[in-house]
Amino acid sequence: MQILIYSYNYYPEPIGIAPLMTQLAEGLVKRGHKVRVITAMPWYPEGEINPEYRGKFFLTENINGVLVQRSYIWTRRKRNLRNRVIFELSFMILSLLQAFRGWRPDVILLTVPGLPVCLPAALLRLIYNCPVVLNLQDILPDAAVHTGMITNPKVIYILKWLEKFAYKTSDKIAVIADGFTNNIVKKGVPLEKIVEIPNWADLDFIRPLPRHTSYFRQEYNLEGKFVVLYSGNIALTQGLETVIDAAVYLKHLPEIAIVIVGEKRALSKLEKYCQQKNINNVSLISFQPKERLPEMLAAADVGLVVQKKNVLDFNMPSKIPVLLASGCAIIGSVPDTGTAISAISKSGGGVVTPSEDSEALSEAIIDLYYNREKTEKLGQQGRAYAEKHYSFELALDRYEELFQKTITDSSTELPEPIKL
Repeated sequence: MQILIYSYNYYPEPIGIAPLMTQLAEGLVKRGHKVRVITAMPWYPEGEINPEYRGKFFLTENINGVLVQRSYIWTRRKRNLRNRVIFELSFMILSLLQAFRGWRPDVILLTVPGLPVCLPAALLRLIYNCPVVLNLQDILPDAAVHTGMITNPKVIYILKWLEKFAYKTSDKIAVIADGFTNNIVKKGVPLEKIVEIPNWADLDFIRPLPRHTSYFRQEYNLEGKFVVLYSGNIALTQGLETVIDAAVYLKHLPEIAIVIVGEKRALSKLEKYCQQKNINNVSLISFQPKERLPEMLAAADVGLVVQKKNVLDFNMPSKIPVLLASGCAIIGSVPDTGTAISAISKSGGGVVTPSEDSEALSEAIIDLYYNREKTEKLGQQGRAYAEKHYSFELALDRYEELFQKTITDSSTELPEPIKL
């Protein structure tokens, strides 16, 4: 198959959808398919284009057999509505120009976020006479509205219209959690149009390692500590202040170390919050290189998944499969309904506490601190579950099958291609 992946995040961006789309693209190439990726110049999570990619309008690279076609995006560190609108418009228009510069795909995989790119994808569907598979990583605009990121009624209306348009013009919709299915079925999407394919973890790369001998413990003075780790995006859906508030309850146990790994700018805000709380049992550390990720995870006795109360069935933390694969016990400070609690509970690899309840979170940490056998058992159960449900090869099989079936089913339904 000739597969076009449309995603504004891709390698070398270290977190979020970028590593997943990179693994998927390269995995498809290894199985003999031709893959090209329409994406932006690397910009996430810093909010500005990486130095080595600046000053370029378009750039084409061949990375591990994948044809990567990048376009300029207008991005600024300051996040507001104006900057976001210009960002989306710049990618929507310039990426479409890149999409025309290459071979005709048999199928298009479109990732969401973000919603505006469903417009060029729909146009490409007509011109190339090929189906579109929509890959939902977050459900917008629900995520933006519920977290208070967007409050303007006109913008909300436009986003809801784009959401309906994206569902209508897609031939199939791949969702990463059962909660997503429930969400969009309520919005009128036919159940037969939806396929559930969870995000995965590279089980060969992310694996259980000796927990108390990693470089990460030595480098950050964590030797002999019971390490509770949060690593990943720090945004409105997480509410990491809950973790810091929990650390206040843990001050009498100096052996417990709370470690938060994230983007520098977000960490600076948390550092001020730590100072307000007058605590020194929280370590704030910048993102680590990808190749050091397994040892960083191996340094943790417990991995944290944190969500605010208003995050329900429109977000699925990608860190859950990764933590399970590492053999690390999970504590989920998450809402009592939704995708996160469902995934953690099914895995048998962790415990959950009420969202935004710092005291309950601290009690769960203390329980695992004093019950090391329980902690180890949770980690073992999580790894076993990951091997069964979150392997990359399994996900790759399902995407291959989905693409092939979508191409076959749509071959008699689409109009003749528009000749340019």
